[in-house]
Amino acid sequence: MKPNLNSRLYSLDALRGFDMLFIMGFSGFVIALCALSDAPFAGWLAQQMRHVEWNGLAHHDTIFPLFLFIAGVSFPFSLAAQRAKGFGQGRIHWNILRRALILIALGVVYNGLFKLDFENLRIASVLGRIGTAWALAALLYIHCRVRTRGIVAVVILLGYWALSALVPAPDVVAGVDALSREGCLVGYIDRMLLPGKLIWDTFDPEGLLSTLPAVVTAMLGNFAGEWVRQPEKRISGGRKAAYMAAAGVVMGIVAWAWNMVLPVNKMLWSSSFVLAVGSYSLLMFALFYYLIDVRGWRKWTLFFRVIGLNSITIYLAQKIIDFKRVARFFLGGVADMCPEDWSKVILTGGYVLACWLFLYFLYKKDTFLKV
Repeated sequence: MKPNLNSRLYSLDALRGFDMLFIMGFSGFVIALCALSDAPFAGWLAQQMRHVEWNGLAHHDTIFPLFLFIAGVSFPFSLAAQRAKGFGQGRIHWNILRRALILIALGVVYNGLFKLDFENLRIASVLGRIGTAWALAALLYIHCRVRTRGIVAVVILLGYWALSALVPAPDVVAGVDALSREGCLVGYIDRMLLPGKLIWDTFDPEGLLSTLPAVVTAMLGNFAGEWVRQPEKRISGGRKAAYMAAAGVVMGIVAWAWNMVLPVNKMLWSSSFVLAVGSYSLLMFALFYYLIDVRGWRKWTLFFRVIGLNSITIYLAQKIIDFKRVARFFLGGVADMCPEDWSKVILTGGYVLACWLFLYFLYKKDTFLKV
């Protein structure tokens, strides 16, 4: 059954869809378009569609944390709905645990579980981190007051900073930078404790220790969701959006300053990275919330909501369905008649269109994969 959008934030579904669009091949389409031009802006934009190698931040590095932030925003609404149905603490806790376990399992499936090559199977995953970090943040939300959660978030960020900056991996030669891929404590803990294959043999960006600061990313979403749920009689939607935008700007300034001593680093999910992407996430949510839920401008959101309502579906489907082959089947003839650069534009655009039409078909059939 199609979700009752009147009981949920339109802006969350639209923002989730905007975020997933880049995972759905739009980044490749932008890169193909940028290849048509020699302008400096085109080169810069193409770089934004790729992850940075280590330190630094590009737009592509914001996709994963924004999704986790959105999951955090959703939880206060989900919790209120469960309590309205009369669910007790035990059932609510079970729902949190079940969702976390399903996401961890789906992450392993995404990594190739059914190849049955267990020796080379990677256990860590994007979905696994979302499930774990979201669940821990959700439990903190249930059991702790706002002030306590704020203190926990600060302690995690400062403690993780101290650990990652001051404690190098014990199994590397002396003098190796503790914040390097080779010398970081994050990689050492994964080598010692994380089962399965690490994505880079000695390091995994979705490993154990770096999940701690990711919990704060989800907690920031909790704070935002809790704020938006404030009664309109107490504070208007416009002011809610304005305060979130202001908080995003302040967070961005702190992240910029912190970056001078602790580099923003997605692979380590550094504490400065948490604030940098938290700033971006808050600003984007404030914008979408204001335009869609406050101003009521919703007609343009269908394209994004079709993706956002089935985000897990398309993430997994791209591993199962050969959308590239679908695009080539319908557009390959036209692409072959064009110069190579234009051919890439046509085929990458066709890939995005094939994915979206697949999701639109599910949308029209009221079919949604919810975890």
